[in-house]
Amino acid sequence: MLVEPIDLTPVERRVWRAFPTGTPVDLRNGTDDDPASGHAWPARRTVRAWVLRKLLLSPPVDGEVAALRLVGARITGTLELHYATVEHPVSLRGCHFEATPVLYGARVRQLNLSESYLPGLDAATLRVDGVLRLTGCRVPGQIRLGGARLSGVLFLERARLGTEGGQEEEVLHLNHSVLEDDVWAPELEALGEVRMNGASVAGVVNLKGAVLRNPGGLVFDGANLSVGSDLIATRARFEGEVNVRGATIPGLLVFTQARLSAPDGCALRTTSAAIGEVWLREGRVDGTVNMLRGRFGLLHVPPGAIDGEVWLDGLTYGSLTPRLPAKVRIAMLERDAEGYVPHAYEQLAAAYRQAGDDRAARNVLLAKQRRHRATRPGYARLWGYLQDVTVGYGFRPVWAAAWLAGLLLAGTTVFGARHPEPLKAGEQPPFNALFYTLDLLLPIIDFGQEKAFKPVGGYQWLAYALILTGWVLATTIAAGITRTLRRQ
Repeated sequence: MLVEPIDLTPVERRVWRAFPTGTPVDLRNGTDDDPASGHAWPARRTVRAWVLRKLLLSPPVDGEVAALRLVGARITGTLELHYATVEHPVSLRGCHFEATPVLYGARVRQLNLSESYLPGLDAATLRVDGVLRLTGCRVPGQIRLGGARLSGVLFLERARLGTEGGQEEEVLHLNHSVLEDDVWAPELEALGEVRMNGASVAGVVNLKGAVLRNPGGLVFDGANLSVGSDLIATRARFEGEVNVRGATIPGLLVFTQARLSAPDGCALRTTSAAIGEVWLREGRVDGTVNMLRGRFGLLHVPPGAIDGEVWLDGLTYGSLTPRLPAKVRIAMLERDAEGYVPHAYEQLAAAYRQAGDDRAARNVLLAKQRRHRATRPGYARLWGYLQDVTVGYGFRPVWAAAWLAGLLLAGTTVFGARHPEPLKAGEQPPFNALFYTLDLLLPIIDFGQEKAFKPVGGYQWLAYALILTGWVLATTIAAGITRTLRRQ
């Protein structure tokens, strides 16, 4: 039998008598029910926090399912439940809390604070055997849930955390928490940092349409976050750095139609993260994107999605969509903050080869050689230019054939019009301008023409030019073939 205190107010007595059977008590009047202005509610809507504490810590009632179900109350004093075990479901919807509830280390079955106004929530290491509902809550201070463990869903949809120009940099703290279901927060508005560093979420993190703002700092810290399936931020807006460094997301990381903005810093950091698919379709990132050592199954980045520098060294991905010409993707590699990053070109070429586009893969590797050339000393750059012009670093073998054909035609025409004199009269074979030019151009082939005839004057200089060009072509072709074989 629950003994009723003698000093209860009429409204508290009503709440007290409804508790044993879980009967809801609704104090709303339909005129001024905004919890943010609850400090002005009259005494008939006021319940002292110690009364609620006594109810919640009372033993179960035989034959009944006791529950605290209170709507539209002004709760004065501090609801102090740290380290408490609450066996009854708790629903305090649309209430105005004058002080921050303290549930540090507490254990509850169900906790519903939807649509309420709370200065903050001190609930680190909280244990909830069911769901925790903060739907539509307004919390100008901090929600501290670090190390919490929830068996059900954490509901934060339409919640408003922090205040414009407020002093709190961190408005939601979920570091190292364990959530055995989803984090459901579509249309969440957070004016400060949301931290999920090292948290574990068995299901989905839903941030569809959310607005998170912390300009000049971290706005979402999901370093080492572990998600069971997807992190979805479709149509979301982030002002500040979104950090999922080292995160594990086997499903999707979706920024479709989202906007990430940190013009003077890093807007998106996925360093060393392992993610199934990353989607930036119709999204935009204003600021640096750091993907160092990230591992993605699929990366969907349309042109123009990233407006800023990129960090790509060590990034690996299986597929790159949408399918675009190589020159569009190469332009992004050239914006790498580290300058020339060989691995980024090799990875892009591998993605094109996996998609069956060998031509695009060759274009990427050719761009890699050209970018590398710019980092080398002058003499090496000169040799690089020769390889590029003649055979495209081995990726344009047809160019070598074109050079040979052009030089062969020029030599045949010139020497056909005026035969060079024989070295030994009467011992020379019949002169053939075509094979004489081939003898000059191809250093490893001997048709007997070059040794039998000796040009003079300007024709001798032409012969020297053909010999030198032939050696250059042969050397560059050999270098290109060697590079291709080594890559294979």
